Amino acid sequence: MRKKLTGALCLLFLVVAAFSQAKLVEKVTRKGNELVIPYEKYVLPNGLTLIVHEDHSDPVVHVDVTYHVGSAREEIGKSGFAHFFEHMMFQGSDHVADEQHFKIVTEAGGTLNGSTNRDRTNYYETIPSNQLEKALWLESDRMGFLLDAVTQKKFEVQRATVKNERGQNYDNRPYGLQSEYVSKALYPYGHPYSWLTIGYIEDLNRSNANDLKNFFLRWYGPNNATLTIGGDVNTANVVKLVEKYFGTIPSGPKVTPVKLDPVVLDKTRYTSYVDNYARASQLRLVYPTVPEYHPDGPALSLLAQVLGGGGGFGGGGGRGGRGGGGGGGNRASVFYQTLIKTQKALQASAFNQSSELAGEFSIGITPYPESSLSDMESLVNDAFAAFEKRGVTDDDVEKFKTQFEARTINGLQSVSGKVSTLAAFQTFAGNPNLLATLLDQYKKLTKEDVMRVYNQYIKGKNHVVLSTLTKGQEATAAASADNYTIDKSNYKAPDYGYAGLKYVKAKDNFDRKKIPGNGPNPVVKVPQYWRKDLPSGVKMIGTQNTEIPTVTLSISIPGGHLLEAADVSKAGVASFFARMMNEDTKNFTAEQFGEELQKLGSSISVSSGTNDVTFNVQSLKKNLDKTLALLQERMFNPKFSEETFKRIQRQSLEGFKQMKSQPAAVASAVFAKLNYGSNHILAIPEEGTEKTVPNIKLEDVQNYYNNNMTSLGTKVVIVGDVTEAEILPKLSFLDKLPKKKVTLPKIDPTPSVDKTKVYLVDVPKAAQSEFRVGYATGLKYDATGDYYRAYLMNFPLGGAFNSRVNLNLREDKGWTYGARSGFTGDEYSGDFSFSSGIKADATDSALVEVMKELKTYSANGPTDEEISFMKSAVGQRDALAYETGMQKAAFIGRILDYNLPPDFVEQQNKILKNMTSAQMKAAAQKYLHPEKMNILLVGDKKKILDGVKKLGYDIVELDADGNLAAKQAF
Repeated sequence: MRKKLTGALCLLFLVVAAFSQAKLVEKVTRKGNELVIPYEKYVLPNGLTLIVHEDHSDPVVHVDVTYHVGSAREEIGKSGFAHFFEHMMFQGSDHVADEQHFKIVTEAGGTLNGSTNRDRTNYYETIPSNQLEKALWLESDRMGFLLDAVTQKKFEVQRATVKNERGQNYDNRPYGLQSEYVSKALYPYGHPYSWLTIGYIEDLNRSNANDLKNFFLRWYGPNNATLTIGGDVNTANVVKLVEKYFGTIPSGPKVTPVKLDPVVLDKTRYTSYVDNYARASQLRLVYPTVPEYHPDGPALSLLAQVLGGGGGFGGGGGRGGRGGGGGGGNRASVFYQTLIKTQKALQASAFNQSSELAGEFSIGITPYPESSLSDMESLVNDAFAAFEKRGVTDDDVEKFKTQFEARTINGLQSVSGKVSTLAAFQTFAGNPNLLATLLDQYKKLTKEDVMRVYNQYIKGKNHVVLSTLTKGQEATAAASADNYTIDKSNYKAPDYGYAGLKYVKAKDNFDRKKIPGNGPNPVVKVPQYWRKDLPSGVKMIGTQNTEIPTVTLSISIPGGHLLEAADVSKAGVASFFARMMNEDTKNFTAEQFGEELQKLGSSISVSSGTNDVTFNVQSLKKNLDKTLALLQERMFNPKFSEETFKRIQRQSLEGFKQMKSQPAAVASAVFAKLNYGSNHILAIPEEGTEKTVPNIKLEDVQNYYNNNMTSLGTKVVIVGDVTEAEILPKLSFLDKLPKKKVTLPKIDPTPSVDKTKVYLVDVPKAAQSEFRVGYATGLKYDATGDYYRAYLMNFPLGGAFNSRVNLNLREDKGWTYGARSGFTGDEYSGDFSFSSGIKADATDSALVEVMKELKTYSANGPTDEEISFMKSAVGQRDALAYETGMQKAAFIGRILDYNLPPDFVEQQNKILKNMTSAQMKAAAQKYLHPEKMNILLVGDKKKILDGVKKLGYDIVELDADGNLAAKQAF
């Protein structure tokens, strides 16, 4: 009997092995310096496509599973289901317990997430290379063993979470519903793009668990998926692991491509809505164009760039698809020259977006208050006429090609960027090596192509005109009345084949209940760096990174917001100065300067911070010398004109009004005021306020330049394909900066909170309440001191997805899209805060839970299990910490800013390893004081006040500026 059983098992093993064997169908290698992502492509017998890219530059692996299903596979009455299902895929499967997916990956030192757009849903993890098998086990378990773990409770909680996500990203945000209105007007009723990926609340309410199960069975088979793995892996080993974990999962129903006729509008359609949050009306014009990878796509993107930018327009986002062109910052663009620079409009932009089934060319205009949207529509037509007169130049085309090259190269610096690119190309084109085709399309692009697509898709063509109106401004719409009514008469619901679907689980020859162990620990190398202090007072730090031929550097000059502490009546001067430094120079207009950068595929931007003004530079290595020549021009030859000053001042004042329309922005600004006091420099936004910016004069900007441009204490961070010996001579011009002592004022002691109170800012009809709970700790950044220990202490409370506050409020209650807490600090001060957007009708209940979590954690500290989780998660994160140029720059920049010792990471690891339960509890008791915290709620007073009153706190009502409201109702 024993021999027969052994023989049966052996036969089963052979059958399984034969069934799951992957077939190599393509291998792509790099030849010379060509721009290509090397990979091997396999197909398993069950239809799963596997793509493997080896990259041994860092001990990191990125795993992506892309299912070729998004909201375009939904139907009328069941919108939002693809995205809802994405949430359900994180709720456990047969062998993965509830709330464990995030915990397992985080504990392994990795990060993970998922996303849904119109045409695909993907799930991905970035992990240390020794954790690959664990990630494959997790992904395969939810592909093959999900449905029996789905419970009604999980279903209800995640439905509530998705509804909160809609509230946070769409319903509770200015201009958040624009794309919803555009989609309904642009596409025929029932077209898969006529609703947003997030869906409608009423559709989410009517969905049930059976819908979910059918959706999984229909679309989540391996034959409708691409598994892409890249990083520090061995391809042969990857193939074996994928065969083991995925090979036995049965194939799903056949999935056929969707083919739709292009959208044709019978007339220009005018539609409008009143936005509850917006402080400025907006006009949006949208033209139907071409789908992803269409040959006309590059020309439309270049058209968007030439028509252009100067500032984006608000929108809901999250609709999926990718686009190009458009833009903020193209000062040579037609819109910038004809609308923004002339102060006829506050913002104007153009953008071309393509998805799998269709494309959209969008124009957005934000007027100044005295103008109507019908005026803006006329101005757009005038701008079109100016464009036709201007035409497209050879320079336009060459700049665009160079920018595409630079963007493409920069997008490949991380393994996640390369994996995501391969996965998208395979999913939508069936060819992971599409990069060569795209490069060829851009190479062949001509100015005649751009004019052709303008005439073919834009000029005189019917389009959607959306007026987004502020309350009381309904008469300013582009048309006196909407002229479009949705025609539902020709709709026929699609038959996606949901009938008779059966759930068949894989049969394996191994025990899936066992979580795979870790592979050998990867060798994590902290970036090697060099330091150089120059006689002029400039301090430099750099690290060479030869993975891609680019160079990034930042030059930080002492000053910034803190210099305004002596006269807060002019707060915002440093920010104003930085904006002016991005404008004209003595030898270039801002437009000419921008054009020179575009020719090089480079960027130079100036920004201000708490204690500095920073020049950020990015360049292809081959164009570094020319880019640095432009940087010198920017630094040494600014031109501060009265005309530019007045325009920026006016834009700033209008921008403040728009900021007050965003509950999250209001919450952050008011919270700082509560923590530091009204006139404290850290309580005043770095951009200034409506009261301070009018006090700033042009001479203040000039004086800032004259008094504060200095080499003494200037910090330079360099990362890229350049050595110390190469870069030092190129930066010798910094020695020409005046050697002045810029003294930053000392920060006053942090004010204390005597008693916990609730502060309420009323936002009528708000779908959510923005929570901020905390205080100014005075705890300054310290890489190996109390600040670092406080970070470790907070990790189980609110520093990870599986933290107490997020599991309670999101995963258990479904009241929020996300909740978090944490410590922030610099060399001047520090804060502790809890933050979240909570659905309005749960405000009082959520506040009870937040304070309960803080009180419990403060009194008892974390459990031993939580400490173990924290040590594992934080201790293995170093593998992911130094991969990209930005990460390397942040790491070495911190060393320079805080004069950290070379071994500070080793010191941190030692502190982490030796952290005890008693130390964690002591830190919690020292820095968490629930009885002395500011509680700020920004939401609808009518909905939340009565419930909050019952909790017994003192309540103070504030306005959106953080001042006492005129009438206190408490």
